[in-house]
Amino acid sequence: MNVKRWVALIIAGVLLVVSLGINTVFAIFKSDFFGSFDSLMAGNNLEVFETVIEGEDYNKRIAYLKVDGTIQDIGSSSLWQPVAYDHQFFLEQLDNILYDETVQAIVLSVNSPGGGVKESAEIYKKLLEIKEERQIPIYVSMDSMAASGGYYIAAPADKIFAHRDTITGSIGVIMQSINYQELAEKVGVKFQTFKSGEHKDMLSPMRDVTEEERAMMQDMINETYEEFVDIVEKGRNMSEADVKKVADGRILGGTKALEAGLIDEIGDEEATIAALRADYGLEDAALFEYSYDMGGWQSYVGMKIGSMFGPSSEEKMLMKIMADYRAPKMMYLYGEY
Repeated sequence: MNVKRWVALIIAGVLLVVSLGINTVFAIFKSDFFGSFDSLMAGNNLEVFETVIEGEDYNKRIAYLKVDGTIQDIGSSSLWQPVAYDHQFFLEQLDNILYDETVQAIVLSVNSPGGGVKESAEIYKKLLEIKEERQIPIYVSMDSMAASGGYYIAAPADKIFAHRDTITGSIGVIMQSINYQELAEKVGVKFQTFKSGEHKDMLSPMRDVTEEERAMMQDMINETYEEFVDIVEKGRNMSEADVKKVADGRILGGTKALEAGLIDEIGDEEATIAALRADYGLEDAALFEYSYDMGGWQSYVGMKIGSMFGPSSEEKMLMKIMADYRAPKMMYLYGEY
């Protein structure tokens, strides 16, 4: 046997060993003893924790919740594609509070430009349910921004604090679509559309909106806007006229928001917590927050596998762009977020 054949056999043997090793590792990860590898990679194998921030009384506790980022339900965090705000996990936190008798109050920290109409309404309804069922106070601490949907979810609070330089307000509804018909024509792209009705392709990026369709969309926007105004009226005990003085989409700093009646006090998060403790006799109550984590060896192994086989930074960016593209929808959202 010549040298070339020996080299070929050695290479084949090495490849066989490597292949068997990889298959064995994956089989171990897929076994029930170690948990589901598929779940690990999808980011679903999570454990929920409660972390005490301060305080010693565990029979009377204060839940610290945080909405940080755009309020959208875009799925849960995974090792390959973490999300800034996990909507379903936040709703789960609210459900826990609803049935946990030890929780005597909520501090809600909001740092958000707003988000989806549906998602904001889901949070609002949960908070309202907690107030009605549990009869516990909710204090809001606005961070650098609590605009549009960020203000919507703050409206039912018993007291709202904001920094002087907090950006808030932006009470209103927005819906946008892109029209690239002229660009497509320039590059020679043609769309063939077959539809069951005149308006089935309304807001299509390949044609202009008709005046009739524009009126339809404006009716939808106006209806949702009036719901937003009603939420602020009820939450802040303001008249419709007073709300609408600042409900034209404008943003306000903390001082102007205080003058308009949209917040109660100028203060930071520490001041918010101190006020809640003093107002409701919860000086010794344990302040805690919910968190989730992959935990232990799963986190380490998952990170290693993600770094070896996961998408590159460029691929992640492309995935995000593709995932963010959706049909136009109504938003409680400020700015270009």
